[in-house]
Amino acid sequence: MLAVVGITVLPLAWRGSSCGQDFDFHLQNWLEDARSWRQGVVNPHWAASANFLAGEPRFVFYPPLSRFLGAALGCVLPWSWTPLAFALVALLGAAWSFRAMAREWVGDDNAAVAACLYVVNPYMMFVLYERGALAELLAAIWVPLLVLYGLRLGNASEIASGVRLALVIAALWLTNAPAAVMSCYLLALIVAVAGLQARSWRLVGRAAWAVPLGLALAGFWLVPAIYEQRWVQIDQAIGPLMRVEDSFLFGYPRPPAGANSDDLFDLNYHNHVLQTASWIVVALLLASAVAAWRARRRKSAVWVPLVIAGAGIAALQFRWSDFLWQAVPKLAFLQFPWRWMLVLGMIFAFLAGLALPAEIPTRRTVAVRALVLLALAGSMAGLAAARFWQPCDEDDNVAAQVQTFQQEGFPGTDEYTLQGVDLDAEGGISGQDGATGPATVMSRMEANSGGAGTGPGKRQIAAHVQVDRWQTEHMTVDVTSPEPGFAVLRLMDYPAWRVTRNGSVPVGVRRNEDGWMAIPVEAGENRIDVRWRTTGDTWAGIGLSLGAVAITLALIWAAGRKLQPDLART
Repeated sequence: MLAVVGITVLPLAWRGSSCGQDFDFHLQNWLEDARSWRQGVVNPHWAASANFLAGEPRFVFYPPLSRFLGAALGCVLPWSWTPLAFALVALLGAAWSFRAMAREWVGDDNAAVAACLYVVNPYMMFVLYERGALAELLAAIWVPLLVLYGLRLGNASEIASGVRLALVIAALWLTNAPAAVMSCYLLALIVAVAGLQARSWRLVGRAAWAVPLGLALAGFWLVPAIYEQRWVQIDQAIGPLMRVEDSFLFGYPRPPAGANSDDLFDLNYHNHVLQTASWIVVALLLASAVAAWRARRRKSAVWVPLVIAGAGIAALQFRWSDFLWQAVPKLAFLQFPWRWMLVLGMIFAFLAGLALPAEIPTRRTVAVRALVLLALAGSMAGLAAARFWQPCDEDDNVAAQVQTFQQEGFPGTDEYTLQGVDLDAEGGISGQDGATGPATVMSRMEANSGGAGTGPGKRQIAAHVQVDRWQTEHMTVDVTSPEPGFAVLRLMDYPAWRVTRNGSVPVGVRRNEDGWMAIPVEAGENRIDVRWRTTGDTWAGIGLSLGAVAITLALIWAAGRKLQPDLART
């Protein structure tokens, strides 16, 4: 497996990082987390480089595990090596977890072959090279374990399997939200089918308590991510060309009336990606069908649940399934129906392993299998290099991204934009605004005849501004002003910021037209302190996770107590 994974990532070692669709986003996240750690913030919430250094609350909503892994690797490796190291960790972890799952129902050798098929399937290459969706790639580690602990029967402790299933659920949510949504629906389907097949509710009962426990374990991130969506424009995540209805199998959308050149470019790129993804869907569906047919006589307990799951995934690729996408909670936030190929790739690989002969292979058979797998890995690496690998331009390569991060920052993310702020408005935020510095003092605009309150005016006051501290989640600025006004900080306003002026909470803090925080100051000296505070929803999430940890430890203790008499009897 190690050789297969090594060959699969050779294009990254040979040609450098592939600047796929989401690569910049993930690299920026790693850089942000590494900087926050150096400032003593273990679990950052604010991405300070977004909106050209005005920031955004990205990490309230984006799960931590993938960015923590990237940041940790970047702290010990050159940033140019970090994407390669991340891919190696993700693919090796996926191969290991799949082999652990497959060994439950097929022999060791067949499980190893199937694990290699899992990590080299075309969708995995598409995710790594064309899309650069590295969090989704990391989530591939957990999907096989979900099947293992969701369908495992036999001598294993029921409590222990349930606890492991809960931990996998938590890991999925803390890695990639779309993969977690898919996995939870997959689990519900396969345990229901397996329960009907066995005429037993044992698996359903286990999942019924393991899923809530897993969600509670991830509560420290999940509760704020759900509650604080009301403060941002989260629905922009499913805007035009990001909606399910725009990405059904070969369902190319047409240009809207009056489309400009930028709209046409985005549409053409979307359709190019959709064409590639659609052919991958066709290939995996056909391969899965053949593997299911070949494995039908093995009478495995998991054959029926996985085949039905695969058939359901196939149905979701066609436009007539749109009513399901809209009716099932949160399913529309997957954005692309072909994202289900992450699950179908796992189903195909398992069915292929199940279809292999059950007898112990001879040395010659092992050698032939090894050569075939190495050749397959080489072919997939060649496909990735020729078809999926995305070149980096002067602004997208890793060195340029690091420099931009340290200097002028990056554009903001639509779905994490504050309510009422339009990042695309004419005259809005741009990288050229950096010359104004982190803080300016503006005049107070008098109330108009309609009774509106005062706000930051257009006239700048010649005040003395001294930035004492400007960290990701803590800023301190000294303002000496000749007259009352507003200190406008180059910082997006957000309800989680706690603002004090001269030690007390000022009245009348508001935002300017760009969404930046405007703090009233008086004539004379003003010491402004802005800190990220732990909001009530965050405390609720932390409390939920701590309670879930206590329950998990109690269950582990109970499972150990139950196992001791069983061992004594044997």
